[in-house]
Amino acid sequence: MLLPLVLVLALTPPTAAVPVTVPGAEHQQFARLADLTTTGTTLSGHTDPADWAGLTSTALPVPSAVPGIQIDGYFPDTSRTNTNHGWQHDAQFVLRLPDRWNGGLVVTGAPGVREQYANDRAISDWVLSRGYAFAATDKGNTGAQFYRDGRAMEEWNHRFTQLTTAARTAVTRRYGHAPRRTIATGISNGGYLVRWQLENRPHLYDGGVDWEGTLWTVDGPNPLTFLPPVLRAYPAYVAGDPSAHAAMVAAGFPAGTEFLWDYHYRYYWDLTQRIYREEFDPRFDGDLEAGVPFCASGTPSCDTDYSYASRRRIAGPAVSRVALTGRVKRPLLTVHGTYDVLLPISQDSDVYAAMTPDRLHRYYRVEQGTHVDGLVDAHPDRLRPLAPCHRSAFVALERWLDGVAPPESATLPRPTDVSTCPLS
Repeated sequence: MLLPLVLVLALTPPTAAVPVTVPGAEHQQFARLADLTTTGTTLSGHTDPADWAGLTSTALPVPSAVPGIQIDGYFPDTSRTNTNHGWQHDAQFVLRLPDRWNGGLVVTGAPGVREQYANDRAISDWVLSRGYAFAATDKGNTGAQFYRDGRAMEEWNHRFTQLTTAARTAVTRRYGHAPRRTIATGISNGGYLVRWQLENRPHLYDGGVDWEGTLWTVDGPNPLTFLPPVLRAYPAYVAGDPSAHAAMVAAGFPAGTEFLWDYHYRYYWDLTQRIYREEFDPRFDGDLEAGVPFCASGTPSCDTDYSYASRRRIAGPAVSRVALTGRVKRPLLTVHGTYDVLLPISQDSDVYAAMTPDRLHRYYRVEQGTHVDGLVDAHPDRLRPLAPCHRSAFVALERWLDGVAPPESATLPRPTDVSTCPLS
C-alpha cells in the first residue's frame, strides 16, 4: 500500500506554478519530486515496489535522479479493485513529467493484472533518464478477479487510449507544445496493448516496442489453446510418464526449459487459464467462479480439460472483441524470449510476426530469455534478462523514426555480457 499522497505532498510542496492537470480525470494529485526514478519514489511513496516485484533482475541499474512532476489520479470508473493510495478506485494512472524533457512521451499499460506502477523499474526509470515523459495505466481493473468487471479486457484497450489522449494534452500544457514523438510500449499484457493500439488507434502514436505481448486470435493460438494441454501433461510428466514430455513440447514448451516448468505450474499456468477462461467463457464451469484450482483431469468443470476448439462458438465472440489481426499501421519492434514458458514463443510472437507487414515490423527472438526477468537471479547461467533487449529495440525504434531502418528480424544469441543486447 502506498503512502497517502496528501501526506507526501506536504513533504514535497509543488512549485509556485499552476499544477498541470490531466483532462478527464475524476481525481488527481500533483507533486514536485526531486527524483522521479524508483530510488526517489520508493522513499516518497510515489510508487509501489510490490507492483513491480519480480519483473526485473536485481542487476538492472537505476539511473541518476530525475527531478520533475508526478501526477497520480484516476478516471471515472465504477470498479474498485485497485487499492493504491486508499482510493479503492480503478482506472488509476501515473504521469511523470521530467524537468529536462526531450520532446517525447512514452505510454504503457500494466503487465499481467498488476497496477499502474508495475513498469516503474523496467521501463519508467530508463525512459525518464532519456528525457521522456512517462504515463502508465492500471488498465481499468486489477488482480486475479479482474473478470468481475465485465468485458474487462475490452476496457484495457479503452483505458490505454484514454490515457494516451489525456497525457498528450497534459504534456502540451506542461511544456508549451505537443509531444513530438509518442511511443507505446509494454510487457506481456502491456505488449498486447501496444499491438492493439498500433492496429486500431495508430493516429495517436509514432511507433511501439512490444515486449512479449500476449497473442489473442479468434481461431487460436491464444492462452486458452495452449494452457489446458500443458496442465494435463505436466502432472503426468512429474509422475514419470515418458509420453508426457513430448506432450509438453508439442504444446509449445520447448526442451531445455524443464527447470522452469514447476514454478510456472504452481504460480502461472493454472491461475492464468482459469481467470482468462472466466473472462471469455464464464458458463463453462456453471455457478463456479474461475473453476477449481489444480483440478485433476476428469473432474467436472475442470479447466485442465478445457477445449477452446469445442467451446469456440461460445468463447470466440468474446475473444473477437479483443483479438489481434497483425495489421499494424505504425512501426513496431517485438522482443520475445525463446525460454518463455508462460507465453511460449512458438504460440505467440512467432505467429504474430507472420501476421504483420514486414515493412512495419521487426522481430527479435531472444535466446534464453524468459517471461519475467526476476527469474534470471535464480538461474543466471541458464537465463538472460530481456530488459537490455527492450532498450536496444527502443533505441532502434528511435532511429527508425529518424529515418534509419533497424536491423532485420533475427534470433539473438546470448552475448558474453548479458547486460547488453546487440540486435544484429
